[in-house]
Amino acid sequence: MVRLVLVLGDQLTGDLSALKAADKSRDVVVMAEVRDEASYVRHHKKKIAFTFSAMRHFAETLRKAGWTVAYSAYDDPDTGRSICSELLRRAEEFGAGDVLSTECGEHRLRAALSDCPLKVEVLPDTRLITPPGAFADWASGRKQFRMEYFYREMRRRTGLLMEGDAPAGGKWNYDHDNRKPAKPDLLMPRPMRHDPDAITEAVLDLVAREFPDNPGQLRPFWFATDTAAAKRAAKKFFAEALPDFGTYQDAMLEGEPFLYHSVLSVYLNAGLLDPMELCRQAEAAWREGHVPLNAAEGYIRQILGWREYVRGIYDLEGPDYTRQNGLGATRDLPGFYYTGDTDMACMKAAIDQTMEHAYAHHIQRLMITGTFALLAGIDPHQVHEWYLEVYADAYEWVEAPNVIGMSQFADGGRLASKPYAASGAYINRMSDHCAGCAYKVSVKRGQGACPFNPLYWDFLDRNRAKLDANPRLAQMYRTWDRMDAGAQAETRGSAAAVLARLEAGERV
Repeated sequence: MVRLVLVLGDQLTGDLSALKAADKSRDVVVMAEVRDEASYVRHHKKKIAFTFSAMRHFAETLRKAGWTVAYSAYDDPDTGRSICSELLRRAEEFGAGDVLSTECGEHRLRAALSDCPLKVEVLPDTRLITPPGAFADWASGRKQFRMEYFYREMRRRTGLLMEGDAPAGGKWNYDHDNRKPAKPDLLMPRPMRHDPDAITEAVLDLVAREFPDNPGQLRPFWFATDTAAAKRAAKKFFAEALPDFGTYQDAMLEGEPFLYHSVLSVYLNAGLLDPMELCRQAEAAWREGHVPLNAAEGYIRQILGWREYVRGIYDLEGPDYTRQNGLGATRDLPGFYYTGDTDMACMKAAIDQTMEHAYAHHIQRLMITGTFALLAGIDPHQVHEWYLEVYADAYEWVEAPNVIGMSQFADGGRLASKPYAASGAYINRMSDHCAGCAYKVSVKRGQGACPFNPLYWDFLDRNRAKLDANPRLAQMYRTWDRMDAGAQAETRGSAAAVLARLEAGERV
């Protein structure tokens, strides 16, 4: 009997476990641009375009390899609304009894397949570097999780950047060397841009027609949409940008949305690139003397450390993780997160480029848009949905732990050891945004003060009952306590004024 082989939009990998277990001469690959997946949040136009185009290109690759592919386009009137309804339709069409699938990344889809009235065999996602069950074993019995210790275990497991039993260079982590601000006169490499082919042009027309009110700019569109093009983009990054990636990975500059970042997560999270292959390439670049150790280690840590770690957290914490709100934040997400209509230069830069490219690098996400939401007490679920909407590399399994756990500290410290809160001083140190801002970063409170300044201290003050025992915040609380009562009152008043403008929908 024919089996259906389900391939999702973030499973565009030739050796996907479901494909490896299938019979090319008999089974039918099912791929579909269903409405439930395209609309469960208001995805950025570029994100939808990338996903649909990459899916269509992958379907063509499978056909050329001899597979029978049943592909359903978004605007085909026969396409089912959900993955399950599409499987049921194809099961009837081909007389299929069973479905082979690789485990879905997101809890929502796992539940949908579990409820589907077909026999679905779910195979492990072997594209992850962490073997099935390994993260749960590592986490068992631990009261707190810390990425650094998991990362060390993964280094030992894979042998990446190891010299026998010791880490290369004598240290596990070179993050201290990776915090240098960049200068605008540096020669910045650019991510590889790809001209849309006929398949992509058709998708762009579809997205313009079907999703006119979704956030973000659709054109120009320059993402790679197949594995070969994604590998060319990776080759360019390793040759041109990786040598300085480590040193400047936390830097931000006006008019420079990419700096030395790879912009490969879009392809990696969709399955077009292999995580272990990227780590091996970075390691080889160091061993061959092309890049310094701090660059190779910093890049590998992003994939082998954080990416694998957040997947483990997501699987362990379950489907209710995105509703956690350990700090009781309830304020609505400000409208300027979609328009960039703010006088804060750093926020405007991060949001404008997000709407243009469906991309911002990790420090912009964590320390600009994320930190402002944290300090302002924005509902973390709304923050989570915004990140899920606007970034082309955002799938819930990788996005939610980074937002709920790391950025918003809404899980009470399960993922991160402290809230990533900062005042304007951090932004001024790591960027050139403050020089041209309407606010003065040197003004701590009152008229003209950078909103991050009073909001930072107000955040610590109003959450003291929950955060006071955190040893990493002890120095900050001592500094707050040394302020005289008048300075504290003025700080609270300045923060209240900013929050009042937010709630009134006024420009901030």
